[in-house]
Amino acid sequence: MLCQHLCFRHLRHVLRVAIRQQSGTGLKPQVCVIGSGPAGFYTAQQLLKGNPDVHVDIYEKLPVPFGLVRYGVAPDHPEVKNVINTFTQTANKERCSFIGNVTIGKDISIAELQKYYTAVVLSYGAADDRRLGIPGEDAPNVLSARNFVGWYNGLPEDSNLSVDLDTDTALVLGHGNVALDVARILLTPIDILAKTDITEYSLERLRKSRIKRVILAGRRGPLQVAFTIKELREMIKLPGTRPVLHNNDYTGLDDVVKDVPRPRKRLTELLHKTALNPSASDHKFWESATKEWELRFRLSPLEILTNSSTVSGVRFGVNRLEGTDLMTQRAVLSEEREDISCGLVLRSIGYRSRSRQIDPEIPFDETQGVIKNDQGRVKGKTGLYCSGWAGRGPVGVILGTMTDGFEVGKLILKDIEESKLHIQAGRDGAFQLLQDR
Repeated sequence: MLCQHLCFRHLRHVLRVAIRQQSGTGLKPQVCVIGSGPAGFYTAQQLLKGNPDVHVDIYEKLPVPFGLVRYGVAPDHPEVKNVINTFTQTANKERCSFIGNVTIGKDISIAELQKYYTAVVLSYGAADDRRLGIPGEDAPNVLSARNFVGWYNGLPEDSNLSVDLDTDTALVLGHGNVALDVARILLTPIDILAKTDITEYSLERLRKSRIKRVILAGRRGPLQVAFTIKELREMIKLPGTRPVLHNNDYTGLDDVVKDVPRPRKRLTELLHKTALNPSASDHKFWESATKEWELRFRLSPLEILTNSSTVSGVRFGVNRLEGTDLMTQRAVLSEEREDISCGLVLRSIGYRSRSRQIDPEIPFDETQGVIKNDQGRVKGKTGLYCSGWAGRGPVGVILGTMTDGFEVGKLILKDIEESKLHIQAGRDGAFQLLQDR
C-alpha cells in the first residue's frame, strides 16, 4: 500500500484498510508522528527500519508533506530539497501512512491520539517566529522573515502576505542563514529567479520591486555571525550586486581567528578578505553593480519608526561587546543611538515552538521555547516523545535533525522492546473520530 495522502473525504477508505490490516494479525505497535518535516520523517524512518511490526502514521496540518524542506528552503537552493527523495521512499513503505489536513488540538487532541497509538511523537518543529517586543513592530511592512519565506515558497497561510516592495531600501534584522536568504531573494536578478520554483505571484511582485539596497543588522560583531560560508559566498558573488563591508569592523580579525575552529576561521577570513583585500576580479565583478547589500554590527533595534501609516526606519541602540572569550562576547547596550531609514523591515531573529496552542498539558519551557524532555521523552508523560526543533529548539541544519530523529526513534523502539509502552487497540479509532468530526 502506497503512502496515503488523506483529506477527510478519504477517511472511510483508510478506516476500512486499517481494520482489514489488523484483523487476524493481533495487536502491533502503532506510532503517531505529528509533523511531516525532516524530524518527523527521520523519526519514522528509524522506527520502520528498527521493528518490522511497527506501523507509523504521520499527521500534518497541511495537505502535503515535507515541512520546511518544501516551504522553508530558498527556491534557488534546489539541491537542499533532494532529501525529499529519501522522505518519499519512507512514505511509500507499506507500514507508513500520511494523514494531511489535520490540525492537532483542533481536529483531534494529543490525549485522544494516545488512546489509540502505542507512542505519540511531537515533531512539528517551530512554527512561530520570535518577536522583538519594541514599539512599532506591528506597523505595515514590518514582516517576519519566516512569513516572507513562506510567501515566496507558496505556504498557503502566507500566500496573501502584504509585501510592499515600492521602496529602495530593505532592512533585515538578523545575521543568520535565513537573513541572507531573504536578502538574496530581494536582490537576485529576475531572470535567475524565474528559473527556480519560486511562486508566480511573488516573482511578479519582485519583478516590480524598487529595492536596490539591503542592510543586514545584528546585535554583535563579525565573530558572532550565525550564517555559514556557503551563503556568504553566494552573496559576495551575487550578479549585479556589491557588498558593503566597513573596514573598521574587520581590521585585526585575521590575527584573532588563528586558533578558532576551522569553519569559523574560514568564514571570518572571507569577511576580512572581502572587506580589506578584495581581488582584482572581485573589483571587476562589482564595478557594474546596480544593487548592494551591507553588513552592520553591534546594533539592537529599539523602535520601528513610521511615517504616516508605514515603516520609515528603525532606531537602534549601539552596543559594546563584553567578555574575554571573543567568540561568545555579549552585547551590552550603550547610550548611543542610530536611525537607519528603510521602507521594509524583515525580522529574522529565530523561530519558536507553539506547544501551548497544540495542547496546554504538554510541559513547555517558555524561556527556551521547547518541550520539556529527557533525551526525547516528554517529561511526566509516558508514551509521549518529541524530536527535532520541538524538543531541541530551532537551531542547526538538517543533518542535526536527522541525528536527533534517529536517536528518538531508537529510544521508542527500546521502550517498546522493554514493554514500557502499552500496545493500544488500533489507529482505526483515531480515523473514526476524524471521520465523525
